[in-house]
Amino acid sequence: MEISKAEIASAAAAVQGAAGPQDLMGAEILVKSLQAENVQYIWGYPGGAVLYIYDALYKQDTIHHVLVRHEQAAVHAADGYARATGEVGVALVTSGPGLTNAVTGIATAYMDSIPMVIISGQVPTPAIGLDAFQECDTVGITRPIVKHNFLVKDPRDLAMTLKKAFHVARTGRPGPVVVDIPKDVSFKKVPYTGHPQTVEMRSYNPVRKGHGGQIRKALQLLLTAKRPYIYTGGGVLLGNACEELRTLVDMLGYPVTNTLMGLGAYPASDRKFLGMLGMHGTVEANNAMQNCDVLLAVGARFDDRVIGNVKHFAQNDRKIIHVDIDPSSISKRVKVDIPIVGDVKDVLTELIAMIRETPMRPEAGALATWWDTIEGWRKRDCLKYSMGSGDVIKPQYVVETLWNMTRDADAYVTSDVGQHQMWAAQYYRFEEPRRWINSGGLGTMGVGIPYAMGIKLAKPQSEVFCITGEGSVQMNIQELATCRQYETPIIICSLNNRFLGMVRQWQEIEYSGRYSHSYMDSLPDFVKLAEAYGHVGMLIERPEDVEPALREARRLKDRTVFLDFRTDPTENVFPMVQAGKGITEMLLGSEDL
Repeated sequence: MEISKAEIASAAAAVQGAAGPQDLMGAEILVKSLQAENVQYIWGYPGGAVLYIYDALYKQDTIHHVLVRHEQAAVHAADGYARATGEVGVALVTSGPGLTNAVTGIATAYMDSIPMVIISGQVPTPAIGLDAFQECDTVGITRPIVKHNFLVKDPRDLAMTLKKAFHVARTGRPGPVVVDIPKDVSFKKVPYTGHPQTVEMRSYNPVRKGHGGQIRKALQLLLTAKRPYIYTGGGVLLGNACEELRTLVDMLGYPVTNTLMGLGAYPASDRKFLGMLGMHGTVEANNAMQNCDVLLAVGARFDDRVIGNVKHFAQNDRKIIHVDIDPSSISKRVKVDIPIVGDVKDVLTELIAMIRETPMRPEAGALATWWDTIEGWRKRDCLKYSMGSGDVIKPQYVVETLWNMTRDADAYVTSDVGQHQMWAAQYYRFEEPRRWINSGGLGTMGVGIPYAMGIKLAKPQSEVFCITGEGSVQMNIQELATCRQYETPIIICSLNNRFLGMVRQWQEIEYSGRYSHSYMDSLPDFVKLAEAYGHVGMLIERPEDVEPALREARRLKDRTVFLDFRTDPTENVFPMVQAGKGITEMLLGSEDL
């Protein structure tokens, strides 16, 4: 007869209660708290302030620690794991430089609202503020880039602090939480009575249920719209509301767009999907955004890369419904008419139920006219590109080939930041949520390989591809050693154009072709570098070799493969909206320059 987890927990609690509280070191309490939160993986790097924690990890076998080669990569890997699974990612770093190295990863997660708990070591409590060896003000440094942070000064507070940290990280608008633990707190022994089952925080009570009256107002506005549009962001994925979004769009028959962070929330192959919108969005997505009469914004924040110039956006009169879990995001950049604060899944569920209950339906004639207008914009085929003379690899072709090969596969795609990121977003057509993992808000170079490592541990049977550039990939390329040590085979597709491509593109367009320090000279031999780390490297220089190379890389299922695609150094990302312009003022190609 099998014993359930609940029965095991109940028996353990009974034994503990009979024996009375155990005396445990703070580090042991920390590990028990992580186990109670069902943490499976921690990415980290040891140092003096966290050695007791590492010793406690050594003595257990349920949490797997992954030793990265740089603390920034630890946080990125935990971040990638969280994005792909929806679980809280956990990283562990030491004090001083361990924490400061992690800051970029923390800020990246904060900007994209990723649920994470970062545990940092700190100098002993009596030494705090005395400029001790490897001391820094962790709370002060991270305050602007976390959802919350804690400095634990008493080991008796550890269990409840960890409970609060995970609760804050995963509820409401998710985000990273830092728990700073002085070394003496990790080795002092105190009575341990078990991990708290519940948590109450008087000052933190995020709203989940949207206001019924506001949802009814939104319904009325949506069903009487002549030119409706549904605009969704990363909040739909974070709120696990993709099924509800798809149901709503299919019921209404309205056009829908995703932001860079929202790709995959609605299937890219569906005709109602107009593509990504914004700075490098499609003509049809941007024009629909500007010319709609009713806009339903769900889990999105009208950021500068989406709507461009706010004054230009405000020129056209439209009614805006904005659904978001975070009240501070509503009317932050754009004044809205019907604000709805609540969990997007709950709000969409209620909206769908109201639609089913009412006999009222959208005006078919007006909607057909609106679709005719959209189809006219779509005929521009703004993502069409030229293969040129066929003697050089076009970066779009690499991404498109990868998509054609993996469109029916169980695949995840990460990217770094730059031109390759935009080409991946434009030409890899995501059908499912949480398959596209990239840094949106902070735009952090170097995330691609750590993201892929984190995903591969979470999804070992899936194929994981990292689309990167020769600039970004060198920022955390040392993690190829981590891939080797922990046997996380990924496929790295480097679109190597020998430039910091997006910088070069802006210098060409905005700075009269003055390419100041954007050319990548003295690049390594990436094939030999990959081989030096124990992986497979391939150099691809001709268009006809792109598909065979990708097929060979996929065949080598148990090996990390680095594909160095030598791509056209002059290729630019189009469409493009220049800084200060409106989203319909797009450059569609070199002929517009």
